[in-house]
Amino acid sequence: MKKVLLTTTAVVFAAGMASAGDMSMSGSIKLTYGGFGTGSKAAAAKEDFTSEADLDIAATSSGGGISMSGTLEIDEGATAAGPVTISSGSLSLTYDKDDMGALSLENPADGEDDAYGDYAISFSAGGVGMTYTRDNESSDNAIAVTYSAGALSLSMTSLDETKGGGGVLTKATVATTTVGATYVTGPYTIALSGNDKTTQEWDASVAMASGDTTVTVAADESETMKVAIGYTAGNMSLSASQEFNGDDETEFSVSYTEGALTFGAAYDSGQGKTAHYGDEAQLVLNASYTDGDVTVAAKGTDQDEMEVSVSFAF
Repeated sequence: MKKVLLTTTAVVFAAGMASAGDMSMSGSIKLTYGGFGTGSKAAAAKEDFTSEADLDIAATSSGGGISMSGTLEIDEGATAAGPVTISSGSLSLTYDKDDMGALSLENPADGEDDAYGDYAISFSAGGVGMTYTRDNESSDNAIAVTYSAGALSLSMTSLDETKGGGGVLTKATVATTTVGATYVTGPYTIALSGNDKTTQEWDASVAMASGDTTVTVAADESETMKVAIGYTAGNMSLSASQEFNGDDETEFSVSYTEGALTFGAAYDSGQGKTAHYGDEAQLVLNASYTDGDVTVAAKGTDQDEMEVSVSFAF
């Protein structure tokens, strides 16, 4: 009975909006064996099968001066409305409960940041952009203003997360304004930013691009220096960075693609200071093979985690 009701809901939703504008459907099917954790939370089971099925029905109406779009999201666990956007000219409103990422705080379950903003109002014209994001339950909000003129880009973000998602997420009491500037001249990109916290924080970096290689030198308020290099050529991409005068963290990643095969590895010494799992582990290895519409993927970590999946998208 539950499956019949879900199907009926999807058909009615789709039929109602198809008559008002354009409609599209997309989805995916995935079968996974193994288990991956996330952040500081280990996987509940490392040797088990799980399956996922997702279907998104999107519709857009743009016959007049006001356009509107929305999505119905159906998966193996529930049916929910996705983001709804209404726009006219340079102004737009997007509502997506607890999923607007401009507001995000740490979730105590796994130590990772979760979004909790409900809606955003955006305006863009003549090189100026402004977005106001708000959470209805807590009244927390974020205001972001940007300006671009040729090689110069300026930004200002005012963040008020003093209540923290209605008390659901931790590490609240954050109210700060951050200003930043980026300037591009030839192969160089210069970036500066700073905020007005009681203990002020700032970042400065200079990146130089030369052919397939980009070298970046950065520093912050803690006098931590960081040197990073990125290289891409043909089927291979490499990146590496080293911090000095602080945590002395080392990071590197490599990926290689040959036809339908892809291999990759990523290492971050900073994730080894405390236990991290899944894609946030200190060392993550991955490989995938695509045959037509089907992708077979495998990945593992230094936390004795392994996951193999077979999936396709439509």
